[in-house]
Formats: sequence, structure tokens, C-alpha cells
Amino acid sequence: MSEILINLSVVFDKPTGISNYILNLLPYLKPLNPTLLTAKPIDDFKNYSIPGNLTPEQGIKGHLNRLWWTQFKLDKICKKLQPSLLFSPLPEAPLYRNHRFVVMVHDLIPLRFSNPYSPLTPYFRYYIPQVLQQAGHIVCNSQATAQDIIDFFGISAQKITPIPLAYDATHFRPLNLPKPSQPYFIYLGRPNPYKNLPRLLQAFAQLKNRNDYQLWIAGPSDRRYTPKLQTAVEELGLTHQVKFLDYVSYGQLPVILNRALALVFPSLWEGFGLPVLEAMACGVPVITSNLSSLPEVAGDAAILINPDQTHEITAAMTAIANDSQLQSHLSKLSLQRASQFSWAKTGQATLNILRHQIDHSST
Repeated sequence: MSEILINLSVVFDKPTGISNYILNLLPYLKPLNPTLLTAKPIDDFKNYSIPGNLTPEQGIKGHLNRLWWTQFKLDKICKKLQPSLLFSPLPEAPLYRNHRFVVMVHDLIPLRFSNPYSPLTPYFRYYIPQVLQQAGHIVCNSQATAQDIIDFFGISAQKITPIPLAYDATHFRPLNLPKPSQPYFIYLGRPNPYKNLPRLLQAFAQLKNRNDYQLWIAGPSDRRYTPKLQTAVEELGLTHQVKFLDYVSYGQLPVILNRALALVFPSLWEGFGLPVLEAMACGVPVITSNLSSLPEVAGDAAILINPDQTHEITAAMTAIANDSQLQSHLSKLSLQRASQFSWAKTGQATLNILRHQIDHSST
């Protein structure tokens, strides 16, 4: 019998946000002596082999494979190993099987910005509410996400514990690199509509002396959205000012952040907003939205703007571009704010929750 199983079915070779979350958390969960359900064994842990075709790397097929595996195969694994608790880093677990489990919710954005043609819509609307109702406890990454869980699904606040995410302080840090001859603002993330990139492009186009600056858009391209953004760049006359970097490797992220004039992240909603924290950890000034979880992450260390108001984004970019003292002040505040987040804090808080649930299951 294992006291706790940790479900790593979503982890693959090029980790995404959820994969990075659980892999950074694992060292702090070691006191529980967990058994990892994984396709690739992890040293110094007990490993139980599962298929490798359940991840985002396989797209929608991987997602469907994982849901089927979770409901039927994971159920059999739990019956065989008889854990006191199952922990999943995303809101998935066998339903109606009388297994005790804790899940992590990162965001409910597909419900807030619903697309009736997306397979994620029924997943969030029908499957996830059942998982959350049956969970012994729910962990999430911000007060904003906790409130969404309450508002969308009617879950009691007492069943939810917000635990902020963190960053690798050995990786995201000031590098004291020379600034480029042409300063650039940077956006980091996907090009999905709720990320608000059309307004960011309009705001940049309204900058005075905009030819003195560039806007770098870093993140994986998406054939649904990126071509429209590229067309908007041409229509705004920004072809020589806006650079689409596509996917940037983890190793290169600190370099392009450190050399940037500021991160501009005007998202309409975020479960957490990790790019804001990673930029602050590099000592980079940040402009971000005044709603959802973003003020929780940025605190008073960033310029907060209404993401619906293009002129506010422009004004914030102008202020940073024209005021070196403001740049320095925001840089210091960013470092101070980022120092309040760590995987040790996140890990210890999660460990405490899981221990409590294990103890509760044995009483």
C-alpha cells in the first residue's frame, strides 16, 4: 500500500506550464514517499509505469487518451496500490470510484471566454465540475482562480486552498547584460484572443517616436491567431518594429527578458500570470492588467492598466520609455516582489495540504 500516488500522466519531454509546475513541486513532496505514475522514471522516487501517449504533445488525441486512461486504467491502479490519496496536478481523476483525491486547478479561462466549437468547452463545463465536487480538496494558484471555482461551480471556499506558483531563482535573475541599440518591449505568452494582443499592437502604434522602439512577441505561433496578428502589424505600419519570435527556449528566456525595456502583459484574464513573475525576477519593469490574478502577482511593483483601454497601455509604455529613473525604480520593486515567491514556499504549503488529507483519510 502506498500512502500517496502522484499522477504525472501530463508530463512530457518539452514541459508545458502544468508539467513545470509538478516537476518543480516534486522535491518538496518527497517526505511523503510518494509513488509516481509516470511514463519516464524519475530518480530517487518510486515509479509506476504508465503509457506515454497521454500528454499535450499528442494534441487532442493525447487529451482523449488521458481522460479514458484516468477513468478506467487509473481506477484499476488505485484499486491495486490502495493509496490513501491521489494527487493530480490538473483537475482530472476517476469519477464515481470512491478514491480520495486532491487536484490542482490552474484556471477556468475556457469558461470565461467560451468557444462553443472547442473540445475544451464541454471538458470544463461537464467533466471538471464533477471532479471538483468529488475531490477531497482543491489546490489552485491564486485567489482569482479560487473565486472562479466558487462562482462557476458553487464549490465551498473551505474546500479550496490558493497556493501561488513560483520560479527558478537560479535561472530567472538579473544578468547585467548590455541593452540593445534599439530598445524593445516584450510580450511573452500565447497569441490567444484573451491575451489581448490586438490592443497591445494598437497601443504600440500610438507611441510617439515609435520608430525608436521595437515590440517583440515571444511565444509559440498559432495558425488560428498569429496570421491575423501579422496582418494587423502590416495594417498599422509596424512591419519593421514588431518581431514575432515564435517559441523561445527556456534557456533563452532570461536573456531576452533581461535586455528588454519592459514586459507588457495586458491579458484580459490569467489564472496566475507566470511571465509577470519571471520578468520581475530578472529585474525587468512590468506593465500588466489590473484584474484577475495579475495584481496578486505584481503587487505594487508594476504599472497596472485597464486592459480594455488602449490609451492606458500606451501611456504606461511612454512613461517607462521616457523616464530612466522610473525604469530603475520599477526594476528594484520587481526584484523585491519576486523574492516573495519560491518553490520552497509553494512546495511546503502543498505538502501541508496533502499531509492533512492523508491524515484525514485514515481517521
